[in-house]
This record gives sequence, C-alpha cells and structure tokens, in this order.
Amino acid sequence: MKKTVILILLVLTTKGYSQFAKNMFSKDPIINLENWQKQRLYFGYYLGLNSFDFKFDYKNKVENDIQVKKTTGFNVGVVADLRLQEYINLRFEPGLYYTKRDLYYPLEKQADYLREVNSTYIHFPLLLKFSSLRTGNIRPYIVGGMSTTLNLSSNSKSVDDNHDQKFRVKPWTAAYELGFGIDIFSEYFIFSPSIRGMFGITDELIRDNPANGPSPWTDNIDSMKSRAILINFTFH
Repeated sequence: MKKTVILILLVLTTKGYSQFAKNMFSKDPIINLENWQKQRLYFGYYLGLNSFDFKFDYKNKVENDIQVKKTTGFNVGVVADLRLQEYINLRFEPGLYYTKRDLYYPLEKQADYLREVNSTYIHFPLLLKFSSLRTGNIRPYIVGGMSTTLNLSSNSKSVDDNHDQKFRVKPWTAAYELGFGIDIFSEYFIFSPSIRGMFGITDELIRDNPANGPSPWTDNIDSMKSRAILINFTFH
C-alpha cells in the first residue's frame, strides 16, 4: 500500500513538473494571462524582506566611524499599477516596513556606545516600471522612482535625547529607488519577484538638545541618511 501511494505521488509530481516546464520553458509554451497587462489599471499585493543601513557624513574627520549592525526586517503592502503605454507603467506601492539597526559609537561606557534604532515605516513609493518584450510567460523589467516615508517610531516629539538614551530621528524622509524584477505568468496569477535599492536624500537625524551640553552622539554628524535593500514578492 505504501509503495502504491509513493508511486502515485511520483507520477503526479512528474506530471505537474512536466506541465510547468511546458508552460514556462518549452519552445512553444502555453501563453498564460495573455491580455492581463493590457488592462488600464490593476492591483496586487506584496510580501518581502529588507535590510536597512545608515550612511553618515561627518563635520570633522573621525578616527573611528559609527558602526551599524543591520538586521533583516519584513515588508507587506499593496500595489496599484497604471498602464501608460505597452512598455511603461506607473506603480504606487504603499506598504508597512519594519526594521532594526544597532548603532555602535566609539565610546567607552556601554550605556553610551549602543543605541538601538527600531523603525516602523509607512512607505510611499511612486515608481516607473519599464518592461521588456514578453517572451513566453516571462517578462523582465527595471523600475525606478521616488519615495517618501513616515517613521512611526521616530521619537521626534520626545523632549529626551541621547543623554537620556533616547535616539531621535525626523518623522518624514525622502529617497530614490532603483531595481529590477521579472514577471512570471502562471495560469491564475502573475508572480513578480524584485530587488531594489533605496537611497535616502534627506538628513533624518534630530540633534541633541544644546542645553544638555556637548553631545558625542550628534554634534559631529553632518548628515545621516537611510539606505536599504528591498526584496519583494508581488502577486497580481
């Protein structure tokens, strides 16, 4: 009985793989969702991962940079895709992004050198998608545009600062984004994995209060901007 079940599973798996290969990679594949992207407007959603960093520029030369320990966060959001012409689409991809960064300052005391920066972002990217000619059920593309982000964990309204172990950043920041991906057309939906770089263009650091005296955490920083790698898996 067990051998029979295993044999049936092997046959079904082989048949399923054979059908998938025929649909995707054969010389004359079955074309899935042929007219889907001809719609003027369509929607989707995405799940993904992120890795955020900070880029520091200093007022005066430093011997030891601030070290940033990155972690892997997650993304979730929706997609609205507006067809401008056959190869160009305008995309709006609002989403919720969570990430964490640990900043290690070149200071002696443990209470001074570590600052944990937990960030919950509402991300608003407006992007142009440039698609290539579709080949069977595959269509690569590049994407780029601008984004603005609201940080729900910015601590911007706090009267405390780093002297009280409170790291503060501005609630709104702006960035530009560049990346590439591929549309894979299945029988029932479009699966679209992509990878993007996000590069902050606005300084997001809030300096410590001068009334609390010199600050080793913010006084020498000319600008602090976010950078990130975003990996999204989109379904239409």
